[in-house]
Amino acid sequence: MLNYRQVGAEKCTYYRVASQEEIPNGDRLFLEIGGRPIVLFNIAGQFYAIGDVCSHDEGPVGDGELSGLVVKCPRHGATFDVRSGKALTLPAVQDIPAYPVRVVDGQIEVGVP
Repeated sequence: MLNYRQVGAEKCTYYRVASQEEIPNGDRLFLEIGGRPIVLFNIAGQFYAIGDVCSHDEGPVGDGELSGLVVKCPRHGATFDVRSGKALTLPAVQDIPAYPVRVVDGQIEVGVP
């Protein structure tokens, strides 16, 4: 899988997904953009979007326990950095997609290449 943060944000199409008020600190929002499952996190007022699919077995990761900037896959315990999609622990060895996020006039937008 690709880490989409490596693709220039200017090469993405941005989709409005919610207003800032709709996702309070500590919450997450599950999305599908262009057939891609995505989970958007609000962590201390910063928004991060990753693919909602574990690279280990393609199960969802978005419902996993969040500790700081790390989400733990609820199925087999692999962990991923929500900023970059980087796989941090086994059994995952491959990164998951991370999508650029921006806020424009109070609206959250997620970029997809």
